[in-house]
Amino acid sequence: MTGLVADSISKEHLTGLGHPERPERFDAALNALAGLHLERIPARLANKDEILLCHTSKYVRLVEHEIMTGFHILSTGDTVISPRSMDAALSATGAALNAVDNVINGKVKNAFCVVRPPGHHATPDRGMGFCIFNSVAIAARYAQRKYGVSRVLIADWDVHHGNGTQDIFYSDGTVLFLSTHQYPWYPGTGAANETGEGAGEGWTINAPFPAGAGRKEILGAFQQRLIPAADRVKPELVLLSAGFDSRAGDPLGQFQLDDTDFRDLTKVVLEIADKHAGGRLVSILEGGYNLNGLGSAVRAHVEALISG
Repeated sequence: MTGLVADSISKEHLTGLGHPERPERFDAALNALAGLHLERIPARLANKDEILLCHTSKYVRLVEHEIMTGFHILSTGDTVISPRSMDAALSATGAALNAVDNVINGKVKNAFCVVRPPGHHATPDRGMGFCIFNSVAIAARYAQRKYGVSRVLIADWDVHHGNGTQDIFYSDGTVLFLSTHQYPWYPGTGAANETGEGAGEGWTINAPFPAGAGRKEILGAFQQRLIPAADRVKPELVLLSAGFDSRAGDPLGQFQLDDTDFRDLTKVVLEIADKHAGGRLVSILEGGYNLNGLGSAVRAHVEALISG
């Protein structure tokens, strides 16, 4: 069975009127899954030690201080915060960790996490791009530390480059990271020649595409670049930064994917998980700001997880 983690505390991260990363995104994604047979997995707040798997203690203290003292925007970047933003961010990460627990322990075959704020732009010492803590990166480290998973794959099809995830693992030879993204576009990183360094050389794969790219480019990158890389690395756990702002009609992206494309992208990732990781796959919501498009794409994605 496919697991679902969704904690309504996500809606208490308030970003203000007109902000694209708004609480209604949670309802749009969750409501789209009505009627599907999913195993509910409880959420929890990640603890500080878990956050420190990928973030510096100085940065965590800064986030705590700025939320507690009423800052409206994190001083590190373009991320709106409100009084419950810390709990929402800790819940987003805790959701991913509980999903990892359930997938690795065999209670579900795979899982989808409906969370906000997103996380893939958060670097070890900087929140930015609507992100506070990098949930997918922390989930990878958590699986390694708690379960002894030696190699993890993180795939990211958000329209924006997952710069935070890249930064965290850039010199690490245990986490394979692939990102398809619009380029040049926010945050300006993710050139094709960014491939990792030191022990991590070759473990970062960037597939930047211009505005207007769609199925041919993004699905092509997953089929032609991700599959061979996974065959080389043989990941024991697959994580997905599932950003649906790469869907046609999103206000913050100019890619042209449709729901069928997300279904087919999901199938590629499932095939990799089945081949190398015993089917273990955890998908975590990142972007997606057209509410109708977000809902329909999420449903297509989760239907593929169920049927896979």
